[in-house]
Amino acid sequence: MNPKNSVFIATSLDGYIAGKNDSLAFLDTIPEINKIDTGYEAFTANIDALVMGRVTFEIVKGFGTEWPYKKPVFVLSNTMKEVPTEYKDKVFPISGSLTEVLKQIHEQGYHRLYIDGGKTIQSFLKEDLIDEMIITTIPILIGGGTPLFSDLTEQLEFECTKSIVFLDKIAQNHYRRVRK
Repeated sequence: MNPKNSVFIATSLDGYIAGKNDSLAFLDTIPEINKIDTGYEAFTANIDALVMGRVTFEIVKGFGTEWPYKKPVFVLSNTMKEVPTEYKDKVFPISGSLTEVLKQIHEQGYHRLYIDGGKTIQSFLKEDLIDEMIITTIPILIGGGTPLFSDLTEQLEFECTKSIVFLDKIAQNHYRRVRK
């Protein structure tokens, strides 16, 4: 099976995935979006596991709701060696270079990965390890926070394979990495 690393994420119009102090309040700007199908369920049906950073794990854990993921979640961390009891058999700490991490995950039979979290996505992009991105843009400028993208050593070319507008307000673009 060909490995595939995918991103499914929402950003503000100015490209932030979280506001200052990791606030996700901008996501509630248009609450009706939570009542329609934006493709998340279909997307997650086609992945084997998630890879996220420690900060993203802590944010999701702090939502105070039932764990939202049905697939295994690998948390990139050099310091976390075990997870709280309630996340056993759901969350797995993993460390090493991204190449080593992917090798370990693939050896466990997980090849179609959902990459989540700002620094994690940025790290995967820096090593040219993202194959597709689905980016939903909320039309609000939040002026600061955690950007989706960071500096790269070289350009990475993507093509837009699909664009959808939800509620006449929110744009979702599907991008595929062009490799020559």
